[in-house]
Amino acid sequence: MEEKGHVTGKGTIRYWVGGSAASALTLVFLPGLTADHRLFDKQVEFFESRCRVLTWDAPGHAASRPFELSFSLADKARWLHEILEVEGVEHPVLVGQSMGGYVSQAFIQQYPGEATGFVCIDSAPLKREYYTAAELWLLKRVAPVYRAYPHEALARDGAKGCSTTEYGQALMKSFVNAYSHDEYCELASHGYRILAEAVELDLPYEVDCPVLLVCGEKDAAGSTKRYNRVWAAKTGLPLAWVKGAGHNSNTDCPDEVNALIAAFTGV
Repeated sequence: MEEKGHVTGKGTIRYWVGGSAASALTLVFLPGLTADHRLFDKQVEFFESRCRVLTWDAPGHAASRPFELSFSLADKARWLHEILEVEGVEHPVLVGQSMGGYVSQAFIQQYPGEATGFVCIDSAPLKREYYTAAELWLLKRVAPVYRAYPHEALARDGAKGCSTTEYGQALMKSFVNAYSHDEYCELASHGYRILAEAVELDLPYEVDCPVLLVCGEKDAAGSTKRYNRVWAAKTGLPLAWVKGAGHNSNTDCPDEVNALIAAFTGV
């Protein structure tokens, strides 16, 4: 994988590209909030011989720092689109985990007809109808909760809350420990806030490409399992439950998730 940089007015986004240049398919892996591109190491390793692959450290995350945290979810989608244009990627399959799933939906909202597929891993819909006013209110006010935790406890409990495996938990701890306590709290609270703000815009967020919903059976992050059940029931979208996996199901059960993506994309 080749590391590159995309300069914006608020900072530089680091991203990685690689895989089979001969393939017409590009998988774009978008990690969740506070995670970095390593979240998809097992997927990149599996798919880089089959198709083109691209992943990033989202704005404000890991190598994409320093970065001014004054952007919206729509801004992230716009910057992703700019990166894809630079790389000559016209019709990607977006693979978004948690926050990456929201970025994917914001991308599809802004650039209809461009994505050829969307694999939504342990994420949820952006449509306003799925959320209560109380849920949105809380999303915008998580900072004091995070700041009240000692950093070591945040790393430990965050890892256990996101993953059911030793590998996944160690990876999540490394994400958290890459930041100072203040950095981590600011990044997390900003992410939840822009999610709530994107939902409150009450945009259509119609997904105009094939979709696969993937969710860990032991996902304990907020109401993710409930959102996925309701999303699938309302829309008829296929929902694959990953046995034994937590919120980061692609790190807990990479072989199963890789097989789901491969079947979905045909690579």
